[in-house]
Amino acid sequence: MKKLVIIPAYNESESIEKTVNEIKTKAKGFDYVVINDCSTDNTKEICENNGFNIINLPINLGIGGAVQTGYRYGYNEGYDIAVQVDGDGQHNPEFLVKMADYLEQENADMVIGSRFIEKEGFQSSGTRRIGIKYFTILIKLLTGKTITDPTSGLRMVNRDVMKIFAYDYPKDYPEPESVVAILRKKKKVEEIPVIMRARNGGVSSISLKKSVYYMIKVTLAILIERIRK
Repeated sequence: MKKLVIIPAYNESESIEKTVNEIKTKAKGFDYVVINDCSTDNTKEICENNGFNIINLPINLGIGGAVQTGYRYGYNEGYDIAVQVDGDGQHNPEFLVKMADYLEQENADMVIGSRFIEKEGFQSSGTRRIGIKYFTILIKLLTGKTITDPTSGLRMVNRDVMKIFAYDYPKDYPEPESVVAILRKKKKVEEIPVIMRARNGGVSSISLKKSVYYMIKVTLAILIERIRK
């Protein structure tokens, strides 16, 4: 099976080289592509100087557009599995083989790496954990499925879901909304425990100031997705 790691990167000069090299050494059998979302630092130069496989977006599309570009690339290039690994070093690629095995064994459409099943490693801030719990409850109410880590970016999908996401993917804060979208399509979503790390560098796209907007926007998007025909 052809397996692809999608690495969305915006101003990840402090961590992108380490992230890609770690994928090369720990995720045997996986190819990768860096989606440079019009970074304003030297992320592009670092990738090109190291000969990394990179797609440079001409304008900043945000996390949703960058990840969708990766899914479109993976689908067009004939990959069977695609997984998002953030460029900031939070996601440990040593779990990717385990996730791929679980996806195949359970005949799942998506496998999410959850930091909250065994509660090991970096658990995020207290404020964000409240938001994560809120989305867990909301998704459970709307779909009947418990997702313990609905904001996790460490998510692996099969080719069917890759096709869906290649042509229809949320733009801002896409993780909870996209999970609801595929659950609505009767796809099988499972979670496995992983250990995440604090980011190696860069700045999170979700600041404290944006938290209220995040909660309202994603809630409305999930509700609209739930009733959309």
